[in-house]
Amino acid sequence: MLVKLERKSQPKFILKKSNYLSRVITINQQDPKAINKTQFTKGGALANTQLKIATFNLFNYLEPPNAYYDFERIYSAEQWKKKQRWIAEYLREFQPDIIGFQEVFSPESLKELVATQGYDYFAVVDQPEVIDDFIYRSPVVAIASRYPIVDVAAVKPNTELAETLGLANNFSFSRKVLRATVEIPHMGNCDCYIVHFKSKRSIIELDESDKARSPEKTIIESFKAQVAGSWGATIKRGSEATLLMIDMIERREATSNPMVLMGDFNNSLADGVLSHLLTNTLRFVSAIDRDAYLAKYCLNDAWNLFEVAVINEASETGLVEKPIRKPTHYYGAGNSVLDYILLSCEFDASYHDSLYQVSGYDTYDRHLINPIFERDGESTDHGIVLVTFTLRS
Repeated sequence: MLVKLERKSQPKFILKKSNYLSRVITINQQDPKAINKTQFTKGGALANTQLKIATFNLFNYLEPPNAYYDFERIYSAEQWKKKQRWIAEYLREFQPDIIGFQEVFSPESLKELVATQGYDYFAVVDQPEVIDDFIYRSPVVAIASRYPIVDVAAVKPNTELAETLGLANNFSFSRKVLRATVEIPHMGNCDCYIVHFKSKRSIIELDESDKARSPEKTIIESFKAQVAGSWGATIKRGSEATLLMIDMIERREATSNPMVLMGDFNNSLADGVLSHLLTNTLRFVSAIDRDAYLAKYCLNDAWNLFEVAVINEASETGLVEKPIRKPTHYYGAGNSVLDYILLSCEFDASYHDSLYQVSGYDTYDRHLINPIFERDGESTDHGIVLVTFTLRS
């Protein structure tokens, strides 16, 4: 079966076929509770065999006449219309089934917008902070889905564990983490986590109104604040990821629900601060026990699963070369991958009980590398990551 990817720049590859689905259908016929997980069309063919999940940083999504961060940052009516149109056009073109949003200041406006695009299910677990009547700060995350959201909760960090780690016993996430349980075709309930981890911005701000300092002293104090404050932000970001991961493991143990973690991580997974999110080994545990017990609690980067699938096909058919991952954010002359979708083993084709496999990975970045003002002037400063899954057949 040839899988056609949405972006011409992405490689095409042929998915391997297996007899796994026939085994699932047989089991479902014997287990009445599992019948609803496998859906058929009226003609008897399998329905909804493809699933798309996206993470989308909206970049200051706030309906006018309100302002974000200070009184001068207000969209005009035309700018707001342009931003709304840009978002809607992306949704129409790429058709994700589930979307995790970040930087949401106007949840109700977003709910109305996505509803026009066929998303009947929408949820938030927090509201932005309002100061001075119309100035907003502290945006929130949200989720929109074409499939039913059957449960929603804000993840609460384990404060006892936080204290054990040397953190304050009232530790909280810089932005509340949203957990939505979505009823996905053929799979059933899946826990989708939407995050926007602490940014790299320093947590220490120097009082610039102090005129008593000499220019040299101001530079020195600013340097100290930057060094200490940036490290403080790093500690916060890494701690958020750690406490979230512990909660996800405990939730998985209690429910056995598949897991998807998506959002703006504000950090590369490769530099160590967040790398523990991809931990998949345990000292003194055999490979047999790891596969039997540990694998279902581990997360996989969707890109890595996509890369493996492409390489496997390339080795057999010679159709494509190893894909190159695109950055999702540019700052000055640099770039990085900050936006991720992490998956539990149910989405890993190498796992014996997986239902879906990653068949496409797209980073939408036209507005970043080749912007046209009329089209992209009110878009976003992040690339949009979209992962396509195909039911194993």
